[in-house]
Amino acid sequence: MTDAADLRRRTAELLAAHPPATTGRLEFLRARFDAGLAWVHFPEGLGGLDAPRSLQAVVDAELEAAGAPGNDPGRIGIGLGMAAPTILRFGTDEQKQRLLRPLWTGEEVWCQLFSEPGAGSDLAALATRAVRRSGGDWIVDGQKVWTSSAHLARWAILIARTDPGLPKHRGISYFVCDMTDPGVEVRPLRQITGEAEFNEVFLTGVRIPDTQRLGEVGEGWKVAQTTLMNERVAIGGSRIPREGGMIGVAAADWRARPELRTHDLHQRLLKLWVEAEVARLTGERLRQQLTKGQPGPEGSGMKLAFARLAQEISGWEVEFLAEDGLTYDDWTMRRPDGVDFTGREAGYRYLRAKGNSIEGGTSEVLLNIVAERVLGLPPEPRTDKDVAWKDLPR
Repeated sequence: MTDAADLRRRTAELLAAHPPATTGRLEFLRARFDAGLAWVHFPEGLGGLDAPRSLQAVVDAELEAAGAPGNDPGRIGIGLGMAAPTILRFGTDEQKQRLLRPLWTGEEVWCQLFSEPGAGSDLAALATRAVRRSGGDWIVDGQKVWTSSAHLARWAILIARTDPGLPKHRGISYFVCDMTDPGVEVRPLRQITGEAEFNEVFLTGVRIPDTQRLGEVGEGWKVAQTTLMNERVAIGGSRIPREGGMIGVAAADWRARPELRTHDLHQRLLKLWVEAEVARLTGERLRQQLTKGQPGPEGSGMKLAFARLAQEISGWEVEFLAEDGLTYDDWTMRRPDGVDFTGREAGYRYLRAKGNSIEGGTSEVLLNIVAERVLGLPPEPRTDKDVAWKDLPR
């Protein structure tokens, strides 16, 4: 049984064999993966040691103290938080061996081809078709939208309809799509911030080998649930220190600008600070639950709290800073590598936070998930549950 002492020993051996000061970043990350210290709860040979997930913090602390390079999780978050757990659970041995190592090291960026113009909140209504040819390959045609990092990605996790004669939650299959294949077109979507971190993706006659299917044919919705649950945990349950994240920026503004303080703003900041701390501690509890198995619908509740607090805190900050809160540094159209909520000005945070209640599942849909799957309330009537997708009105 691997324990903390064993992990410290293994980490010391990694650092001795690959000193961070003289080892290239990619070489070090590959060596860390091969040593089983990437994600210790993964199986041996796949970047882990079959150790308790909670012991990852031991490795991370040792490597941070030694100045070891990280794998830039902000840039490869979709791969780390969504693709990897899905591949681990449903992938073949060959898929795991091929995909997980370059995913973790950041050599191959991932994106998520789920949402469509007519299937966002009701994702199961998706219309992208995958038709199997006689040789076994699948030909995919359709359009996806709100795809983060598609302009950077080598791979995508993709769900497509393989049997329109079945009800919408059935007849969906799950694939790994090579974003460099012919027929994949990525177009930027400019946002309210002026940037285009999102994209729309057009798939025209894209050929996907059956060896790049995850799970059984027609069981893509089941596979997608693992991805979606992990996505919400990744968005709403990231580990931050006390008074970290956006509430930390707001508190720093308050301390730095005493001339702008009012009693009303003080009371509202105190309320937001308490709510942010409650959300942080709830996230800690959720991560402890994750060490015992797969994520549950509690991640939806965390994502709900994250979206609401991000919007309320950024709104408070803009109001507190008065005219300074309205400034914005650059409206130039850019395609960034990621989102920086704490390293930009208040105007950026206020505008970008508007998307938090949409991405990763709209707040309205997540409220239903929490009501039905966490609180056990009766589900809403669904008249389309047993109707073939091809017969649904559109």
